Amino acid sequence: MTLKEQLQHKIDNKTKPLGSLGLLEDIALQVGLVQNTLSPSINKPAHFVFAADHGLADEGISPYPKDVTWQMAMNFCGGGASINVFCRQSEMDLKVFDVGVDYDFPAELPVINAKVARGSRNMRNEPAMTMEECRAAMKVGAFAVRTEKEKGCNTIACGEMGIGNTSASSLLMHRFIGDSVEECTGRGSGLASEQVDRKIRILKEISVKYNPETPEETLATFGGLEIAAMVGAYLEAKKQNMLILVDGFIATAAIITAIQIDASVKNNCIFCHSSDEKGHKRMLEFLGVRPLLQLNMRLGEGTGAAVAMPLVRSAVNFLNEMSSMEDAGVSNKE
Repeated sequence: MTLKEQLQHKIDNKTKPLGSLGLLEDIALQVGLVQNTLSPSINKPAHFVFAADHGLADEGISPYPKDVTWQMAMNFCGGGASINVFCRQSEMDLKVFDVGVDYDFPAELPVINAKVARGSRNMRNEPAMTMEECRAAMKVGAFAVRTEKEKGCNTIACGEMGIGNTSASSLLMHRFIGDSVEECTGRGSGLASEQVDRKIRILKEISVKYNPETPEETLATFGGLEIAAMVGAYLEAKKQNMLILVDGFIATAAIITAIQIDASVKNNCIFCHSSDEKGHKRMLEFLGVRPLLQLNMRLGEGTGAAVAMPLVRSAVNFLNEMSSMEDAGVSNKE
């Protein structure tokens, strides 16, 4: 039997009706295949939050000022943000990276200084990043993954902090999926309807201004430094054969970008929830995947991935610890 057949046999012969653990059975099968074993495990899971500013925020496409990027990064360091709460609960090691924040963090803070630039450029005037900046940010994400892998980590999740990054993600979605800018653009962190209309006009103007050819060029043109870091992390996690927990709208835009570069990345991904941000459900449909949760979340930071981590552990634990029909002396289905 192939490994997939052996895993399915192991799942089907647990003391339960066939298929009765639903998506948990799918996750157990997937994790076993990713780790190439009948007894998978979740070891030292790490959660990276990449922070960067966006020049496009100067156009008023977010209800919050750019200063919120560094202020929230400070909140992460103080342990008071949503992602801190959920990472503690889910026993995930949280690391915060400054990839491109327009602020100098005090050296004593637990922010990993990986600043490529002081934010991306205003896409209305020029591409968000040069190719050199984009690749440098991707290397930050790859380095983060390799560092944790060396410590025994086999599971990662990525979050982000960057005022304006839903706009960048909408443009990446538009380019890679082919849906209209209107279909890809939502309220972000809470824009009113007339502000959303203005945001759409600006993004349409930006979209027609450029014609990048490769996925990396598209990322450099429309993305952000923190999104590029996420793409680099996902690509490296696939190389290292690690499990990838995918968060919401921005994380999925980064995954779709990574998949354009290496289609096999998708095999390692567990899609943790369906965000309330417009466009995310369409992204999941495009990928042909079913998310674990629907909680109407749209916070970012990777919170959906951290909240879903206990479910992934549940899938692995039932596979490893639940008795088989034979072991328990239970009669199996005829």
